[in-house]
Amino acid sequence: MNEQSAPAAAPADQYVLTLSCPDKQGIVHAVSSYLFMTGCNIEDSQQFGDHDTGLFFMRVHFSADAPVTVDKLRASFTAIGDAFRMDWQIHRAEERMRVVLMVSRFGHCLNDLLFRARTGALPVDIAAVVSNHTDFAELVGTYGIPFHHVPVTRDTKAEAEARLLEIVREERVELVVLARYMQVLSDDLCKQLNGRIINIHHSFLPSFKGAKPYHQAHARGVKLIGATAHYVTADLDEGPIIEQEVERVGHDVTPDQLVAIGRDVECQALARAVKWHAERRILLNGHRTVVFG
Repeated sequence: MNEQSAPAAAPADQYVLTLSCPDKQGIVHAVSSYLFMTGCNIEDSQQFGDHDTGLFFMRVHFSADAPVTVDKLRASFTAIGDAFRMDWQIHRAEERMRVVLMVSRFGHCLNDLLFRARTGALPVDIAAVVSNHTDFAELVGTYGIPFHHVPVTRDTKAEAEARLLEIVREERVELVVLARYMQVLSDDLCKQLNGRIINIHHSFLPSFKGAKPYHQAHARGVKLIGATAHYVTADLDEGPIIEQEVERVGHDVTPDQLVAIGRDVECQALARAVKWHAERRILLNGHRTVVFG
C-alpha cells in the first residue's frame, strides 16, 4: 500500500520594501526587527549609504507565511518610517507594474518591449501604447493592446499631454516609457510624473545631441557607441541615469551600420531600465540613481 504524500505547503506571499532616509544608526536593525516581529522572513536585502548626500537606501525582499495584507503591512510600518523620516513603499513582489509605452516613428524599442512583456521577460502589464503617428497601430493590435493616436502640434501640445494624463489615470499606470517618442514633454508634465517616466537616448549623454547622432559619431570617428536610459525631468536629457549600454565599432563601420548597432544597444539599455524599475530596484538619489542588482 502506497502512503499518501503530504500536501505541498502553500507558497508564502512575497513583498518588496524600498526606502531612503537620512543615514543614521539603527535603520537596518529597526527594519529587520519589524519583519521578525510581524512573522516575516527576509529573502534578500541590499543597502547603500551615500557619504556624499548623507542618505541611506535599502531594498528588502521578504515573505510572509502568516495571513497578512499589503495594507496591514503599510499601516504597521508607518511608525518606523516616521521615526527615521523615510521615503518608503511596500508592494507585493508578484504585482506586475502597469505601463504605457509612447512611440513616434522608430519602432525598434517598442517592438522589443512588447515582445519581452509577452514572453514574461519584463514584469509589466502594458496598458496602452500612445503615439503621435499611426505607423505602429497594426503591430500593437497584434498584441491585443489598446493603441491611442494622439497627434501633437505646437497648438495642440497641451491637449495631447492632458490626454496622456487621462490615460495614465484611467489605466492606473505607474510608469510611462518613451520608446523613441520624439516629442519634448512640458515642464508641468515632467513634474506631475516625476520619477515615473523613462526615456532612451541614442548616445552617451550628453554627447551627440540633436539630429543624426550616429552620423555625428561617424564624423568624429568614435570607437564606442552607446545608449542611455534615464528618468525624464524638465531639463532635456539631463535626468538621472539608470543604465547605459555600449558596443565597440571599427573604422570600417558605415553610418547605416552604426544606426543598426545603435538600435540594438538602445533596446538593451531601455529593457533593463524598465525591468529594474518594475522590480522596484531603483531609488532616486538627487540627480543620480541607486540601482540594486
